[in-house]
Amino acid sequence: MNVESTVERSLLAARWLLLPLYAILMLILVVFLLKAGQEVAHIFSKVFVEDEAHLVLRVLSLIDMVLVANLLVMVALSGYETFVSPFDAVGEMEKPGWLGKLDPGTVKLKVAASIVAISAIHLLRQYMTTETYDQNRLLTLTAVHLAFVVSALLLAWVDRLSAKH
Repeated sequence: MNVESTVERSLLAARWLLLPLYAILMLILVVFLLKAGQEVAHIFSKVFVEDEAHLVLRVLSLIDMVLVANLLVMVALSGYETFVSPFDAVGEMEKPGWLGKLDPGTVKLKVAASIVAISAIHLLRQYMTTETYDQNRLLTLTAVHLAFVVSALLLAWVDRLSAKH
């Protein structure tokens, strides 16, 4: 076996070093599940005490968690399949329909769109919870949100350009 072959085998084997990172993402998913359960319990314990605005904020918090959890699953599964190994031996388990159809560029676009949605929810939460508006803070948050929007649009535009070529 020559040096080139050894280097190539080592580089290919190194992709398995990603596996613990994907496993960590799934552990974080469990943390989100526990936190969502805590939030639901809090919603039900305060449903008749809190006003509608606070209830909406709690629901938005849950939506935030779901968006991030979806991202975790999407990045872990598509990343594993793209960079480590295809899901051949899943047996009877049903694979999600999108699995195998997401390239890294598409995952980046979905992550960017989710970040925009999460940022919008966070911005809305800040507007709804602030009785006395700190104009500088709200302007800063709005500017950051707009930066996320512009970044997502630019990513989509570049992806579309590269797809044409």
